[in-house]
Amino acid sequence: MAAEIVVEPTPEAAAKRAAATVAEIIRSRIDESGECFVALCGGTTPAELYRRLAGPGLAETVPWEQVHVFFGDERDVPQDHVENNYRLVTKTLLDHVPVPLSQVHPMPADCRDLAAAAEQYENLVRRLVPADDDTPVFDLILLGLGREGHTASLFPDTPALAETRRLVVAQFVPVIGRNRMTFTFPLINAVRNAVFFVTGPDKARAVDAVLSADPQQRAHYPAARVQPTAGKLIFVLDVLARGGV
Repeated sequence: MAAEIVVEPTPEAAAKRAAATVAEIIRSRIDESGECFVALCGGTTPAELYRRLAGPGLAETVPWEQVHVFFGDERDVPQDHVENNYRLVTKTLLDHVPVPLSQVHPMPADCRDLAAAAEQYENLVRRLVPADDDTPVFDLILLGLGREGHTASLFPDTPALAETRRLVVAQFVPVIGRNRMTFTFPLINAVRNAVFFVTGPDKARAVDAVLSADPQQRAHYPAARVQPTAGKLIFVLDVLARGGV
């Protein structure tokens, strides 16, 4: 599948475009089915996207009451920790738009038994998200990209990359010395719209590899394995992330 690639001149312009893209996907899906199921990401890059999505001129165009919010991955920290993805999304987006609290589903990644918590979250996804051929189908999964090519918490040389059955797993990530909970490729690739939002020159090498037509170049970058079976793949980048100056 060919990805749709949008390149903007600055990180701010890219965040504005990404926010508009997310809003349009949500509106379109609600027009079709009456509700929209999204999975959001954390990290420093999407914060500006969320602020713009919650800001005047855009927030009021989205029927937030019909949006169901999940998370594609989470760090093994409490929900009030500065590194927690749910905390970031709450402070930049959810505190400012009328998504019902009952429709927001943070990952319980600070549990002592993280494997059991991942199974619990998978069961929640299976119960709430409409499925196609027994696999839940999110309307939108928002993704970031690490310098080494990880997306969600699917890092190079970790067991989750080989998962073909489980939709949510927990794993230890040696390169960061931490446990993470994450969606797996079977769930991500069932999505209707996978949207990568990536900015900054430190991501240019990873972007180049992920978008390369060379299988050998792509092989070492987990994000290159995001290939929706029947959905769309969209990259919103700033010019530096695309290798420009």
